[in-house]
Amino acid sequence: MRLHAGIRSVINSPDEKPKITWQLLRRVLRHARPYRWLIGGVLLLILTHTGLSLLTPLILRDLLDRTIPAGDLGRLAILASALLLIPAANGAIQVGQRHLNSRVGEGVVYDLRMALYGHLQRMSLRFFTNTKVGELMSRLNNDVVGAQTAISSTIVNIATQIVQVAAVLVVMLTLEWRLTVIAVAILPLFILAVRLLGTRLRDIARKQMDATAQMNAMMNETLNIGGALLVKLFGRRRLEVDRFSQKAGQVRNLGVQRTFIGSFFIALILLLSAVGTALVYGLGGYFAIKGAFTIGTIVAFGAYLTNLYGALRQLANAPVEFATSMVSFERVFEVIDLPLDIPEKADAVVLKDTRGEIVFDRVSFRYATGSEPLLSDVHRYGSMDNVTAVLSGTGQKAGESRISPGRQSQNRLVEMARLWWAANQPEVAVPSPSHTLEVNEENGHHSQARSNALQEISFRAEPGRLVALVGPSGAGKTTLTYLIPRLYDPCEGTIRIDGTDLRDVTIESLSAQIGMVTQETYLFHDTIRTNLQYARLDASQNELEAACRVANIHDFIQALPDGYDTIVGQRGYRLSGGEKQRIALARVILKDPRILVLDEATSSLDSESEALIQDALAKVMAKRTSIVIAHRLSTILAADLILVIDRGKIVQTGTHAELLAQDGLYANLYHTQFGQDQGQGSSAPICKD
Repeated sequence: MRLHAGIRSVINSPDEKPKITWQLLRRVLRHARPYRWLIGGVLLLILTHTGLSLLTPLILRDLLDRTIPAGDLGRLAILASALLLIPAANGAIQVGQRHLNSRVGEGVVYDLRMALYGHLQRMSLRFFTNTKVGELMSRLNNDVVGAQTAISSTIVNIATQIVQVAAVLVVMLTLEWRLTVIAVAILPLFILAVRLLGTRLRDIARKQMDATAQMNAMMNETLNIGGALLVKLFGRRRLEVDRFSQKAGQVRNLGVQRTFIGSFFIALILLLSAVGTALVYGLGGYFAIKGAFTIGTIVAFGAYLTNLYGALRQLANAPVEFATSMVSFERVFEVIDLPLDIPEKADAVVLKDTRGEIVFDRVSFRYATGSEPLLSDVHRYGSMDNVTAVLSGTGQKAGESRISPGRQSQNRLVEMARLWWAANQPEVAVPSPSHTLEVNEENGHHSQARSNALQEISFRAEPGRLVALVGPSGAGKTTLTYLIPRLYDPCEGTIRIDGTDLRDVTIESLSAQIGMVTQETYLFHDTIRTNLQYARLDASQNELEAACRVANIHDFIQALPDGYDTIVGQRGYRLSGGEKQRIALARVILKDPRILVLDEATSSLDSESEALIQDALAKVMAKRTSIVIAHRLSTILAADLILVIDRGKIVQTGTHAELLAQDGLYANLYHTQFGQDQGQGSSAPICKD
């Protein structure tokens, strides 16, 4: 077991030696401090176990040199009983030691995970848009477990081996110093073999883990619903099977190499151990024949030699193991030490009895432009996050997305159109009219590229009124709505609710006053009931049904086999877009906020779903302050105030009639998109006060 543990430590050791500072060590010890009595108990058990282990070779020596030659049956019975009781006692000690180790290790894991998860929940949206989810999962799992290993395993093992080596050497020197010198003389050859073959074995193991990661990444890309659909639509089944065969074959070949070199490595280590044992028995036998010492001494030395070599193998890799564990702690601390982008003041006030007045006063905002990640780049062998190109296996590591939230939905539609086009060739599709105020830059409109997402935004939303945001894609509409619940803080200017700066109120009370439905509805992989109760945990069944009736979704839910206990699937994919949006609206209704922030994304829905959502929106927004990114003509006609946004600035404000009279950007957009409806009337307003 010790041999295999030594091999694993060599395989998993990093190429570079991490730096360990006293500051890092002190911080690690602070996390171990709550468990100091348990760790002390572990060390005490280690000393007891080591002491008992040293007795067995001495008993064997006494049996051979004294008891058996003297024919002392009483002493023989006592020593034979001791040979049985010592392993039994050591077994009980090891059970107790592992129990204490487990309590320490799992306690450290719990403490670190709670500290990490709690801090991550306080991070701003910017952090999550600039950090890979896989990296966060690695910090919460791999690095936390690595940190646990430092306290519950690595430090304990180092202490165990040091005590064992010291005790064994003392006893061996006491028995016979010449045999001790012979036993230690083989150590340099052993260390050389560990360093040379161990490095080769470690490199192959890393290549195999990386090849496995590429194979897993390909499976993840091509076997999920989106990837499987793409493969079938483009008829690439044979191509993907061939690619998978290549990647699986590489994993197979590296596995064969790893097994061969690993077996050779183990054989060499055993051979070197046998050389040391042979020298001890050979030279020891010679000295015994010459009468220098007894046969029992040689047998005792052989037993001690096994313990000595095992402990020295562990200590040879202890520095690397310890440094690696400390790096895991360092990665955990890196996350815990990240500053909060959206801090809450110590004297922040609770926002209550809100009227719903929202004021933007010369607000400017820009997204962080630095390309450096918020967390240090960590290469984890065998992690799919390190696969830069799944199919080709080449390419630079993907950079962070700089696409605005509004533009992301447009890109998704482009991908859907590409899939549709491939499935419907050679027919030519004629798109239906889209009653939207989005601007197509490829049709001659100017680009929205700029340094500031928002620039000098000022407006006032009266309590209980509807403010509609219109403008080109990428103009900054979604970014503006993200500032209201403090998903981001403005770089300049002030946002006030009922005259209070958002920075002066508690984040929890601000969230309680705002209900937000984004264009991309997110549902947890759970029941409809659980997703609805996320808005109010203590909501009763009657309250759930009432909210769903307002959102025009209750009848649909009741018709499902499991009703409100129906599992919606990953991200709600078992439901249609309209059904997910109505559930999201019901969730907001259940929350009953004073302020609504809506991205009214109904332009891609069928007529029936759109009509149901429009009716639900009319009920939801009644007598609430509503900030709506308008995609529909009915929303614009119902708005008390329309803000026309272009390149991050408000270029026009007013009602529908006032903006048409100004003959500016709004009038141009209106006549372009809705001119065909002017003679036919329009849909009814979605909100009436």
